[in-house]
Amino acid sequence: MSLDRPSGRRTVCIDCRYIRERASGIGAVVQAIVDRVPRLAPDLDFLLLKHPKAPGCLCTADNATEVVVPEEANGPATLFFLPKVVDLRAADLYHCPFNILPHGLTMRTVVTVCDVMWLKSPQHARSPGWRGTVEQAFYQHGTWRSLRHATRIIAISRATLSEIASLDEAAAGRTRVVLEGVSSDFRPLRADERKNVLGERRYVLTVGQHVGYKNHSGVLRAFATAFRDCPDVHLVLVQRLGDGKRALGGLADSLGIGHRVHFLHEVPLDDLVALYNGAIALCHPSLVEGFGNPLVEAMACGCPVVTSNRSSMPEVTGRAALLVDPENPADIARALVRIAFEPDLAEVMRRRGFRRAKELSWDACARGTLAVYREALGTGCPKDVFRTTPVAAFAQRPDTLQIANTRI
Repeated sequence: MSLDRPSGRRTVCIDCRYIRERASGIGAVVQAIVDRVPRLAPDLDFLLLKHPKAPGCLCTADNATEVVVPEEANGPATLFFLPKVVDLRAADLYHCPFNILPHGLTMRTVVTVCDVMWLKSPQHARSPGWRGTVEQAFYQHGTWRSLRHATRIIAISRATLSEIASLDEAAAGRTRVVLEGVSSDFRPLRADERKNVLGERRYVLTVGQHVGYKNHSGVLRAFATAFRDCPDVHLVLVQRLGDGKRALGGLADSLGIGHRVHFLHEVPLDDLVALYNGAIALCHPSLVEGFGNPLVEAMACGCPVVTSNRSSMPEVTGRAALLVDPENPADIARALVRIAFEPDLAEVMRRRGFRRAKELSWDACARGTLAVYREALGTGCPKDVFRTTPVAAFAQRPDTLQIANTRI
């Protein structure tokens, strides 16, 4: 098959296997892309690789075809044998939206690199024991393949691009930044739409899977410091994956807040939106993030945000969050206290959060993704889609950060 045939339709294969029965950040991104990109590109055909547990049809566009692939997206069969698992001979371009580039592909490729944590700070992501050793070797191999061999790389933030550049300047030259968006489901609720998921309790909210880099132990310590004398304030941790209650319950008890900490696992979308709407603040002091979907979800719902002064988080939130040192629980605590007891500040943050969330749209994400496809295929893209900005300009400057104890 010739990749440069002068006529005929091109086929783009998008690996959609993160869309499945449970919600995930990557799954939401991929669904937003397949909802929009095929309709934006009627001149292209799309082959969508589908997980057996995907809920229904992925895309109803006439130029999209779905094929079920039983192997897991981030599994050894995908990394080492994907062309033997599914027939990809009709594809001119393969897009992997989850960091790893499979072996054996002969077509042009696009890989979305969410972060390079496995390469730069694997201790934040790996499981304990032998399992972590295997995970680290697997993801490091797959991510390095992406940096070295992908035709084009999509970085989900300028911070991720900067991290890629620190590892491989050539890879950075093939990287395009396409920011993620936020679903219209995340919005401020009218009075008649609101529901009290936790009854009438006041609470701080944390959303994210239970893994080391999410810094949930730091959340517990900061909450205990901030609201030690406020027995009516609770903490809610929505942890999609991981046994956070077992791992963190003892710490919560030792801090004297065990009876005020609520671990939630499978939370329906409408309950999650209600939780954002009712929270005092979202506390998201991650040690590193490629983007940070809960940040934008919270801002779109009018929930003030406390997040880290590093990685992608200042970039994603703009001037709409209080930024803190994630390794300093006292710093996090000061920010939470300010939001809880300074209503004027909380209102300013809500207004700024609404504005920032509106700037991050899935339509823009889809257009940017399609532009990368066309560039990788050699069919060109609009000249103003990607601005050539020196990578050094993406470095965070202390004078631009909004520190927790500084008024905004």
